[in-house]
Amino acid sequence: MSESKERRFQEVLDYVKYLEQRIQEMEAEISLLRREIKYYKQEIDKLLAPPLIEGILLEVLDDDRAVVKSTTGPNLIVGISGNIDRSKLLPGTYVVLNQRGSAIVDILPKREDPVVRAMEVIERPNTRYSDIGGLNEQIRELREVIELPLKYPHLFRELGVEPPKGVLLYGPPGCGKTLLAKAVAGESEATFIRLVASELAQKFVGEGARMVRELFALARRKAPSIVLIDEIDAIAAKRLDIGTSGEREIHRTLTQLLAELDGFDPLDNVKVIAATNRIDVLDPAILRPGRFDRIIEIPLPDAGGRFEIFKIHTRKMKLSEDVDLKFLAMMTEGASGADIKAICTEAGFSAIRSNRTYVTQEDFIKAINKVLKNRVKQHLNTSNTYDYTVGLKDNEHRYLVI
Repeated sequence: MSESKERRFQEVLDYVKYLEQRIQEMEAEISLLRREIKYYKQEIDKLLAPPLIEGILLEVLDDDRAVVKSTTGPNLIVGISGNIDRSKLLPGTYVVLNQRGSAIVDILPKREDPVVRAMEVIERPNTRYSDIGGLNEQIRELREVIELPLKYPHLFRELGVEPPKGVLLYGPPGCGKTLLAKAVAGESEATFIRLVASELAQKFVGEGARMVRELFALARRKAPSIVLIDEIDAIAAKRLDIGTSGEREIHRTLTQLLAELDGFDPLDNVKVIAATNRIDVLDPAILRPGRFDRIIEIPLPDAGGRFEIFKIHTRKMKLSEDVDLKFLAMMTEGASGADIKAICTEAGFSAIRSNRTYVTQEDFIKAINKVLKNRVKQHLNTSNTYDYTVGLKDNEHRYLVI
């Protein structure tokens, strides 16, 4: 074979290899385009497909039918599709009904109500007992009922004693009920789940009771856990024979709460703390033994308690030498812990307005008059101007408070 023919043959061979490579590239591109076409067809089918109906399975019947609570209306008796695993059809399961609502076509994954999930406080509270003043006896009782069973359940088993399932804290607003619950959760290293009872008052029938069930299911999964139900009087007020549909729904929610309190083992690492300002309006059923066994009053602090609270809220403040916390505690008769915290904050603002880096007694007295106003009665007379003599080293200091 001549040299020119060999060169020509090699050129043809190279061209064939090039064509083979191009064919492979084109086949890969065709495969990619086919996948894209399939994807877009599926998207078009989804957009054109009729909407399906969500429901909650209530009961499975013997004849391949089931009772489903539809989100669009009444309970339905529907068929069960042949591709559904019957073992997964349990009461309370979320299922998918076809457009006509005549058959179960799919099972939805188990999920929690986002409102219930948001009730869990992810970070453990950093509040400690040392952050609470004037409530030593209440702290002791709460530790006995909540902290000890969570940390040392074997002690109760050995003694054959069942600790209380729940604790009810009652008293005026701002006296530290929520703070106590946070401190117990922080000291016992338990998951803290907090909700306001009004969140359980739902307008749809059965929604409040369902949220209560999911709340306690979450508490069991996250055990050891402490559930704080604040303002429990929103759902636990005394029940009346006659009421509106909304009141009946609240009563159903209360009934479910009572059932949950009756149902769980007192040693299963779930403790319930409820708080209210209105114990007089609570239904007697929730106060009976076996539910909220321990009822603890959180009163307004006395002079010694107010002194302790002042010390707690001023320990990081820069105070002048003339500040007398005992005198301030005597002045604030009838003030709550929240009031005292507000007084300390306001005194700090008063110092800032005066371009000072420290807080004086006069700042505190001005703050007391601003925060408490007409509630300070023991040391205030009925005139508009008050003259205080402060019992300090320098007895000549006098403060004129407007």
